[in-house]
Amino acid sequence: MDPRVQCVASGVCLRGYYFPWGTKRIPYGSIKGVRSVDIATFTGRARIWGTANPGYWANLDPQRPKKRVALILDLGKRVKPFITPDDPDAAQRVIRERSHLGPDTGPRSTGPLI
Repeated sequence: MDPRVQCVASGVCLRGYYFPWGTKRIPYGSIKGVRSVDIATFTGRARIWGTANPGYWANLDPQRPKKRVALILDLGKRVKPFITPDDPDAAQRVIRERSHLGPDTGPRSTGPLI
């Protein structure tokens, strides 16, 4: 999909998740949900890495200010990965299919404060 968010056979790989450049590997079986959100200046677009909200963590993405949509992965834990793949619709389809989540049925909401 893109160099920072990759859907490989075993799961989702998020490059630049850990300091300084560590990759987070998320097995598809550990993904409980995925939600698509619209992003704006205070809801993720201005944040290229990290968070101001302890419930979310954004992997490093220098191109995030140019993007309009993010995905939030629910891993059943307190902190949810906040990702901005180059093609969010395709990434969400692959994640839903491989995690056995079914199709997305909800409307896209506004992203959280990041």
